[in-house]
Amino acid sequence: MRLLLVGYGKMGRMIEALAAEGRDEIVGRVDEGRDEWTAADAAIDFSTAEALVANFPQYVSRRLPVIIGTTGWAPHAERLRAEAARAGLGVVASANFSIGVNVFERVVAEAARLLANQPQYGAWLHESHHRAKRDAPSGTAFLLRDAMVAAGYDREIDLSSARAGMIPGTHTVGFDSASDTIELTHRARDRRGFAGGALVAAHWIQGRTGWFSMQDVVGGA
Repeated sequence: MRLLLVGYGKMGRMIEALAAEGRDEIVGRVDEGRDEWTAADAAIDFSTAEALVANFPQYVSRRLPVIIGTTGWAPHAERLRAEAARAGLGVVASANFSIGVNVFERVVAEAARLLANQPQYGAWLHESHHRAKRDAPSGTAFLLRDAMVAAGYDREIDLSSARAGMIPGTHTVGFDSASDTIELTHRARDRRGFAGGALVAAHWIQGRTGWFSMQDVVGGA
């Protein structure tokens, strides 16, 4: 598959390295100082919220399927979804493309569903990352919290963050009662899981139109 990388930072370079190991070809890179818009089968966008909004008309005009790993663009979501629908575009957007994290999200949602009617259990969600990570809480933390709420857990979910050292990314969801504690934890070791998931999504979106999440990809919808 021919891929266009939009945002050529650490994630873009990791995707490029993984693509070289497989059967995919990077045909262009778009970033500050680069403008290599070219014909491709899909774009993978790990840029910034501002860049995504500025570049989205390119995806629409080119009818270019796009994988969006950028976060922080929620205020523009309704407009971007409408533009994609009018263009018949295929989009996979997620705060986290790791296959493991998306399976973890399903496990967390099921636990929340089972405990939704057990008022003796309170819930918390703690995430920790390296000190250079800008957003806190992480996009994945909000993804997990929203999955718990969607599963029917309507009580308070205490959300906290830590930024220190070189922690690659840890998310723990806990449920606590007077009698016991349940903890579910996902630990990322490196960025390969996120990059690999984005490549899986780029293959999955081929021939599809509509706005999807990584849960659709994992679930094989």
